[in-house]
Amino acid sequence: MTIDPLLDALKKIPVEMLASALDSLPVEFTIIDAEERVLFWNQHGTRTFKRGPGVIGRNVRMCHPKSSLDKVERVIELLKSGKKDHVDFWIDIGEGDDKRKILIRYFAIRDDEGKYLGVLEATLDLTPLQEITGEKRLLDVE
Repeated sequence: MTIDPLLDALKKIPVEMLASALDSLPVEFTIIDAEERVLFWNQHGTRTFKRGPGVIGRNVRMCHPKSSLDKVERVIELLKSGKKDHVDFWIDIGEGDDKRKILIRYFAIRDDEGKYLGVLEATLDLTPLQEITGEKRLLDVE
C-alpha cells in the first residue's frame, strides 16, 4: 500500500475533526513508536486506564504498574522481533455492578517492507458486547 494518497487525504481533515473522530471510536488506543515512546492516545477523559498529558514522549513502561512491566516488555519483544503480529489478553476489573470484562490487544505497526515502527495498544470494554443476542439489522434502527 502506498501511503502518499492516505497522507494527502489526512492533510485535508481539520485537526479538531480528526481528534473527535478518533475519540468517537468504540476503542481506546495508544500509539507507541519504535523507541517505545508514547506518541498519542485517544479518549483522554474517559479511558479505562487513565494517563496524564505528561506521558506523551515518555517511555511506555512509565504507563504501567511495576507488577506488569515484565509482561509489557515481553509483549514488545514478541512484536518487535516479528515472532508475533499481535498479542491479546483480557481481564476483569471492578466489582459487583461495576465489574467489566476488558480486552487489551497489542498490534505491531510495520511499514510496507515489514520494518517495525512501533505498537498500537487497543483496549475495548467487552461488557456490553457480551449481552448481544440474536440479530439487529440496519433497518431495525428506531
